[in-house]
Amino acid sequence: MAPGLPTAMDRPHFIGIGGAGMSGIAKILAQRGAKVAGSDARDSATADALRALGATVHIGHAAGHLADDASCVVVSSAIREDNPELVRAAELGVPVVHRSDALAALMDGLRPIAVAGTHGKTTTTSMLAVSLTALGREPSYAIGGDLDAPGSNALHGTGEIFVAEADESDRSFHKYAPEVAIILNVELDHHANYASMEEIHESFETFVGRIVPGGTLVISADHEGARELTRRLDGSVRTVTYGESDDADVRVLSVVPQGLRSEVTVELDGAPLTFTVSVPGRHYAHNAVAALAAGVALGIPAAELAPALAAYTGVKRRLQLKGEAAGVQVVDSYAHHPTEMTADLEAMRAAAGDARILVVFQPHLFSRTRELGEEMGRSLSLADASVVLDIYPAREDPIPGVTSELIVEAARSAGADVAAVHDEAEIPETVAGMAKPGDLVLTMGAGDVTDLGPLILDRLSK
Repeated sequence: MAPGLPTAMDRPHFIGIGGAGMSGIAKILAQRGAKVAGSDARDSATADALRALGATVHIGHAAGHLADDASCVVVSSAIREDNPELVRAAELGVPVVHRSDALAALMDGLRPIAVAGTHGKTTTTSMLAVSLTALGREPSYAIGGDLDAPGSNALHGTGEIFVAEADESDRSFHKYAPEVAIILNVELDHHANYASMEEIHESFETFVGRIVPGGTLVISADHEGARELTRRLDGSVRTVTYGESDDADVRVLSVVPQGLRSEVTVELDGAPLTFTVSVPGRHYAHNAVAALAAGVALGIPAAELAPALAAYTGVKRRLQLKGEAAGVQVVDSYAHHPTEMTADLEAMRAAAGDARILVVFQPHLFSRTRELGEEMGRSLSLADASVVLDIYPAREDPIPGVTSELIVEAARSAGADVAAVHDEAEIPETVAGMAKPGDLVLTMGAGDVTDLGPLILDRLSK
């Protein structure tokens, strides 16, 4: 058994092993020598990557997939109690472990950086993973998306640093004990689990309280929700703020767009420092500054880390260029909250110049659409034209009266050119009829809208 492998997880079975968070933990366990098995609803490149590491991956869910000698069953909050493998685990007496507990066990004994916030976690975690790797630090990391390079969402590194996303959606980030915690922003989201901003702030306060003695909190000085959280803290944790605000400890002096890149200048310890971020958008530049501040808190010289951040070239689904056909570029965005949608559309507007931006948007979750549908519609007014798909339900059941029409109506009220399309199979033809050479098409949302990019490109090429 490899060093650092928790004994209780030497033969884990993952229900939903193909998910972004689950697959990362499974990969690290396999790399540490565990006999990994699991199941997922459909086959995928992620399943193939796990098989290449020696994991057994079943397609579909059935009680017989769970081996009698499994040491534990790992689940996420999305797994329902009537899942046949979970029922079988209860019959066999196999311990059930939440994925956050599994991740916490993997970080034990290392120097964790936990990246939290309503938006930007995947990008910031990725920036740290890539830059630390470029510096030869060989970190371990678990990310909610696949890096462009090296193309994976997780790695068991030989170094002492472990970089991980800290998910607030189900309060699972309360399980971690980071040496450095990053909080990028604090907004009301995940309405099935949080009823108010007060509950959100309380949850983030608990997360801050998990920082180890002598550790550091890196938090935005610009975002009002983050500033309110900072005001609520008792001062027992060393806090480093970053942003454009005059009182920021790491102050952003400028963000200069350079096509699909940005040149960022910060003031750190009283001196200016300029570096390049290889993705467009002011919000991504701020993510890079948060990563810089976190690395410095771990003792990495800023003069080394800043240029290494340029090695980050993106994460799949985070303004990822999928290709070009007939003079039309197709870009994929994971944005599904109005703040993210606005930020990505503003970034693309800055990068695209005079080009038209056409959006194919798929709302994610009925509860989010009910609470934020009007704001989503207003965000779409930043595009030149949009089509809106039906709601992607993920783990939720439908809510009466909640449909994508809420977004369409709000977008039209904001003056947007928008249409509803209920059949995804129509999208490639619809977009081909709208797009002209020089246009930019953005597929946007956290569901399977990402699958439409290649289909649109294929239709455009014909």
